[in-house]
Amino acid sequence: MARVREGDQAVLMIVDVQVGVMSQLWESPRIIENLREAVEKARNAGIPVIWVQHEAEHLPAGSDPWKIVPELVPGDGEAIIAKEYNSAFEETPLESELEKVAATRIVLGGAASNWCIRATAYGALARGYDLTLLADAHTTHSMEAQTGEPIPAAHIIEELNTVMEWLRYPGVTSGVSRTEDLSFD
Repeated sequence: MARVREGDQAVLMIVDVQVGVMSQLWESPRIIENLREAVEKARNAGIPVIWVQHEAEHLPAGSDPWKIVPELVPGDGEAIIAKEYNSAFEETPLESELEKVAATRIVLGGAASNWCIRATAYGALARGYDLTLLADAHTTHSMEAQTGEPIPAAHIIEELNTVMEWLRYPGVTSGVSRTEDLSFD
């Protein structure tokens, strides 16, 4: 059973919004703008923002593709978590960063919907965090199913939004919000 966390402290977590990632994904400019709006709302409400950056062979730390997109700039004192796995929780200091701010709720956006966003969302719920997925602030690329059928990016995104609406874990909540409706009150 997941650990139920007491309190009502939200954080905004932005995952893998990196130059080498976003350059390949569906409707990136719109998603980046929605993430910028979410970051602004969080900062205005005094909500911590946590940034996650994937490190891999194609995204070596310090390289241009590894950098966060120039439209989004982490603020002074905002945590930046390096990760190697899809879930931002695996073998990273993310949980200790969340504990520092007594987080109980994660508002999540970024990339890629079917990989790192999904894995991080499930990781958050399994660890007892309430989760709000920003329905219009995560993205991915189209792909091909094992059967050879194309799966458009928009369908992958909508499927994850639908799952997060009804997915349930003991003692925690899961849901979605459009960026324009996002409130930290």
